Amino acid sequence: MRVLVLCDDTWHPASIIRQGLAPLAEKGFVLDWMENCQGWSSDRIASYPIVILAKSNNRSSADPAAWIDANDSGGFYEHLQRGNGLLVLHSGLSGYPPLLRALMGGAFLRHPEQCPVTIQPKTGHVLARRVTEFTARDEHYFVDLDNPKADIFLTTISEHGLQPGGWTRKEGSGRVCVLTPGHTLDVWLNPAFQALVHNALKWCWEKIEKE
Repeated sequence: MRVLVLCDDTWHPASIIRQGLAPLAEKGFVLDWMENCQGWSSDRIASYPIVILAKSNNRSSADPAAWIDANDSGGFYEHLQRGNGLLVLHSGLSGYPPLLRALMGGAFLRHPEQCPVTIQPKTGHVLARRVTEFTARDEHYFVDLDNPKADIFLTTISEHGLQPGGWTRKEGSGRVCVLTPGHTLDVWLNPAFQALVHNALKWCWEKIEKE
């Protein structure tokens, strides 16, 4: 399974995401990387059944200009309509225009200073398999969850409150999964978070393979 990973923005260097996703190679996933999205074309994702979006709307960490403009979805709408998958991780929720935000089902609003955040899966949910509750220092993302039909399977809790930390939704015959934790490498490499990412990719993939 080949997966395209879009990463590297002003506040989230590609090195963290590369290290955090490296264990997926042992699960049979082959990751192709795109860090600078200058000159982005929707043709770039045409051959991938799943795309991981792990960057805010900056071309790269060195270029803060937006790579998707207000009148565009970056080709993700067509990607999902073809029955493909989109996994949005952490900063992938940040700074995108309404068309792409609608596909995600919500958007990043704000976060307090890094603090202990408890990541709590929904018992019995298919995406919570082999996932145990854990606490780690992270950016606690506060979000606007726009889509009332989104299926919340993960909650994040800190001294600042409680927030949806993971949800899924369907778009046409495609699937979208969102995970909001992931600013620090400690979170990425936590076995429970690794299981979450693996489950999310399988969930997107099973839709493609079976339906």
